[in-house]
Amino acid sequence: MYAVVDIAGQQFKVEAGNEIFVQRLPQAKGESVEFGKVLLVGNDEGVKVGTPYLDGAVVKATVLDDSARADKVLVFKKIRRKGFQKLNGHRQKLSKIQINEIV
Repeated sequence: MYAVVDIAGQQFKVEAGNEIFVQRLPQAKGESVEFGKVLLVGNDEGVKVGTPYLDGAVVKATVLDDSARADKVLVFKKIRRKGFQKLNGHRQKLSKIQINEIV
């Protein structure tokens, strides 16, 4: 069984047991979280699609790490023939969650 769920403004295809990185969540490490914005649920019998969300469908997950960081993103700016160069970078903060079940 799989589902497409909206988590913090992004859509993810998840199955039970998956571990995914999502935008930082307010829950701490070890806490459970439920996502109610389920767009689609599929299994062997068929696919159910919501308009826009499915009523009664919930994805339950556990926060494994609340302080993970993504790869560094470099932002380079240059104005040619003027001698201007600037390099900035940052690492986005993420939460690692494990999908427990799709109800």
